[in-house]
Amino acid sequence: MKIIIAGAGAVGTHLAKLLSRDDQDCTLIDEDDDRLAGLDGEYDIMTLQASPTSIKALREAGAQNADLFVGVTPDESRNMNACIIAHAMGAKKTVARIDNYEYLAPNLESFFNELGIDSLIYPEVLAAIDINNGLKMSWVRQRWDVHGGALVMLGVKLHEMCEILNRPLRELCGPDDPYHIVAIKRGSETIIPGGNDELRNLDMAFFMTTREYIPYIRKIAGKEHYADVKNVIVMGGGKTAVRVALTVPDYMNVKIIEMSEERCERLNTLLSTCDTMVIHGDGRDISLLEDEGIRNTQAFVAVTDNAETNILACLTAKRLGVRKTIAMVENLDYVSMAEELDIGTIINKKTIAASHIYQMMLDAEVNNMRSLMMLDSDVAEFTAAPGSPVTKKPVKALGLPFGMNIGGLVRHGEGMLVNGNSQIEAGDTVMVFCHEQNMKKMEKYFKTSSLW
Repeated sequence: MKIIIAGAGAVGTHLAKLLSRDDQDCTLIDEDDDRLAGLDGEYDIMTLQASPTSIKALREAGAQNADLFVGVTPDESRNMNACIIAHAMGAKKTVARIDNYEYLAPNLESFFNELGIDSLIYPEVLAAIDINNGLKMSWVRQRWDVHGGALVMLGVKLHEMCEILNRPLRELCGPDDPYHIVAIKRGSETIIPGGNDELRNLDMAFFMTTREYIPYIRKIAGKEHYADVKNVIVMGGGKTAVRVALTVPDYMNVKIIEMSEERCERLNTLLSTCDTMVIHGDGRDISLLEDEGIRNTQAFVAVTDNAETNILACLTAKRLGVRKTIAMVENLDYVSMAEELDIGTIINKKTIAASHIYQMMLDAEVNNMRSLMMLDSDVAEFTAAPGSPVTKKPVKALGLPFGMNIGGLVRHGEGMLVNGNSQIEAGDTVMVFCHEQNMKKMEKYFKTSSLW
């Protein structure tokens, strides 16, 4: 495929990384030569210093033959204009990064399609969804819902109270058991487990289960003593915080602490329709946190623009007794450090947005995809096409490459786990887990094919 990315910022460069591992014909455009410096050597891509709305530059980049054009500069209007121009030149599919929530209204989708913009990405909205999913389950580090939760993947940090430690998985995850362990993170190592592998203290285990067995997973993981989240303190009053406050479950009470007095006034206007308290102050101030009830708070969310500030604030909140902490960490160099410090849930907007865009270039039907930073792996929901290879043999006979795992499927709205004897049917939504660089290889199993 030929892909053009306009904007060599955080999202654009991460997307280029995802695409370069698949040997795609990718061109990255940016006006700032410093942003492009060295990228063509680091990744297998072409770079072009030019304006993303220049017709001459787009023609030079090959927009007329592009399968996918992506506008992810910091300027919403420039992204949309670039997509419109690229579409008019012949680009088959376009996606634009935006920062205006109004544009995401369902009734405007056809309007933007007619303009030549096939998809809109608002990273702060995607991040807020992840944050709210994390708040709903205080004992879970990462959660992935398939078909509205019919099938669920839960990332859980295990401690000594977990009752399934130090036993071979073949004794725990048989065909009739209500969960599978699809991956284990042990230190810096990612394990795609087999029957002889065991769970150990301090492992991050990824459980695949169905909705009704979530309480059971909580019990065997030793997490029943974790209080459900009712009170939440959010540090930082940016766009992500606004989306969190507007979409958080009604039973949660949210306080936002923001340092800028002017921004606090703006927040009071933006959040006038919801019961959110806005506090002017520094979320790192322990005395302020004490005054605002940190001791009676079940979750602390740090979403300022500074990764170090967010990490340190979460550490402070944990020291003050908060069980659930969530940190926005935009600098990928700090992600591993945050994991080692046991921060809790880590949110990175650029990887979320890049993964959302990446799924658009897959030939098979993919409903959702996410890069799991801590595992260097991807997870996606594939829909099995009629006549596709995955529907012709039981799972154990498919010959899936090493590092790929089918965790479960949803059929007619009902979630079910998958074992070696399972037969996938056309129309099933299948949860696929695989190491990086394998997702493109996996799609061939789900496309209609006459070769099998």
